[in-house]
Amino acid sequence: MSRDAINRGTPCWYELTTRDTAASQAFYGALLGWTYQDAGMEGFDYTLAMAGEAMVAGLYAPFEGQPEAWLVYYEAEDLDATLAQATGLGATVLQPASDVPETGRFAVLADPQGGAFGLFQPLPGQPSQAFDQKKHGHGNWHELHSTDPLAAQGFYAALFGWQPSTVMPMGPMGDYRLFAHAGADIGGMMPLQCADVPPHWLVYFGVPSIAGAISQIAALGGTLTHGPVEVPGGAFICMGQDPLGAHFALVGGA
Repeated sequence: MSRDAINRGTPCWYELTTRDTAASQAFYGALLGWTYQDAGMEGFDYTLAMAGEAMVAGLYAPFEGQPEAWLVYYEAEDLDATLAQATGLGATVLQPASDVPETGRFAVLADPQGGAFGLFQPLPGQPSQAFDQKKHGHGNWHELHSTDPLAAQGFYAALFGWQPSTVMPMGPMGDYRLFAHAGADIGGMMPLQCADVPPHWLVYFGVPSIAGAISQIAALGGTLTHGPVEVPGGAFICMGQDPLGAHFALVGGA
């Protein structure tokens, strides 16, 4: 199997739209240990978040009508072909395919239920280090809150080859459907709980200690919205909003 086939559907980038980049840098820098550098894009302010030497995320000011939120990108071996396949499966294009000089090509879509996600085709020889379940400050887990998780599971399985994994009943909240990629669980899908919240992907970043992170969230101007909760495997999670309202989640030890 080719490298492209193996990496198709791998989480490869995380992007935050924020009206106050300095405030977002301060919050996530303290919480996740990130440092920052300018991407050097001519005519466009784009900030790179670094976990050590690895680039893990980008921050930029939202365009008109764009929400302040995290967006996850998944790798495409052929962006145009994957885009055509996605629309054929019922997705809607939000941002047409565009080039990023010396980096690759990207597009942004909404799945058939309305959950936004990105596609990214990197240039050869530029593998992403953004997703790493063994390192702190990197993307660790990806959770889709959908009006129809079973249909969404079929959509992403067809598009990326993701495999259905464990189904965890959660009582009145419905089933939590894990999905696997390249032999490992990388996320879950669950029913949307609030009618006034649109379908969305929630990104979990890895931290050494959930208790330690929770003690920082409020002090840094954020809000804890859920947790801590122990999950199978002995890890703990929590969810929150940053000082500007963007939702995020964390996973780590006690």
